[in-house]
Amino acid sequence: MYRIKTMNKISPKGLARLDANRFDVGDHLEQEQAILVRSAKLHEYDFPTELLSIARAGAGVNNIPLDRCSEAGIVVFNTPGANANAVKELAITGLLLASRNIVGGIEWVKDQVKNGVDVAQVVEKGKAAFAGQEIMGKTLGVVGLGAIGIQVANAAVALGMDVVGYDPFLSVPSALSLSPKINYVQDLEKLYQESDYLSLHLPMTNETRGSINKSAFAQMKDGVRIINLARGELVHTPDMIAALESGKVAVYVTDFPDSEISAVDGVVPIPHLGASTQESEENCAVMAANQVQDYLENGNITNSVNLPNLSQDWQAISRICIIHRNIPNMLTSVTSRLSQDGINVEALSCKAKNAYAYMILDVNEAINDTVISDLTSIDGILRVRILKK
Repeated sequence: MYRIKTMNKISPKGLARLDANRFDVGDHLEQEQAILVRSAKLHEYDFPTELLSIARAGAGVNNIPLDRCSEAGIVVFNTPGANANAVKELAITGLLLASRNIVGGIEWVKDQVKNGVDVAQVVEKGKAAFAGQEIMGKTLGVVGLGAIGIQVANAAVALGMDVVGYDPFLSVPSALSLSPKINYVQDLEKLYQESDYLSLHLPMTNETRGSINKSAFAQMKDGVRIINLARGELVHTPDMIAALESGKVAVYVTDFPDSEISAVDGVVPIPHLGASTQESEENCAVMAANQVQDYLENGNITNSVNLPNLSQDWQAISRICIIHRNIPNMLTSVTSRLSQDGINVEALSCKAKNAYAYMILDVNEAINDTVISDLTSIDGILRVRILKK
């Protein structure tokens, strides 16, 4: 029986995918072979030697030490697209919050009630202070056209906006999903110059950290409205505060508030609600559970952030799964060692991703400890695992 540790509350709908006869699941387990996690920080967590995989029920993996996992032969999964609709809907909400002073108007009405004022008598005169603008006919720049960015761009088109999209790594499936009405550009400066609104959907990397800064603002229209449901660190806070105070940025809607930015006029702080819907949490949990189950039982990898995705149908009685460094002659070294041990390979798949690679070999012999030891001794191999059909 496989042991799966939950580091956060995981949707019961996802946990139900794990058969209780094959998986022991709970937050109390030790020597776990898999972890299901949402936001819990694992950078200081002492991984047991038995740990084979970590599945993040969500897209971001900043709370997981990817380099340490890769070196230990631990597969890290995320769930891209599972929360895309929830974030898309909040992004559209963000566009409206940035356009119409809805929050200010609601607070004003409540203040009138607290002060004993007859709201019905003052609302017509008071509403003038909260007038805004419509989004129809305005230009939205979508920076990052992944699972979420595409949905936001397409929804904005349906709402009558002109949409400019930018993503230097746009995949073919993503490109095919884009509405033909979206103007795809390869120059971020051009997007900045044309956009009345910006919606950020970038991953947080060393290159993107703080990229929404003084230099970027200088390329934007005066009075631009920015929605950030991606990562707070994408924005250089002091530069954003200066841009808001000067009027360069009219409104900043952020799903990553802190005490500094939330106190600034023109900021609409949302308490990290992007994926906080029942449907999103269920979708993420189901996808995470399915990925962990398939890897533990079959060795197949889907949606890994640190290792290559690789799946193979069973074609023999035993399966050898090998995580190794992406170095020359590894495949030859493995098959030669198996040949020396009298093992014939019936089917083989191998794929690399950056510095690491993964290999699946199906054989019709039982694999003993000697074979495992021989494979593990090959320079560059990080983990060897044997499965039986």
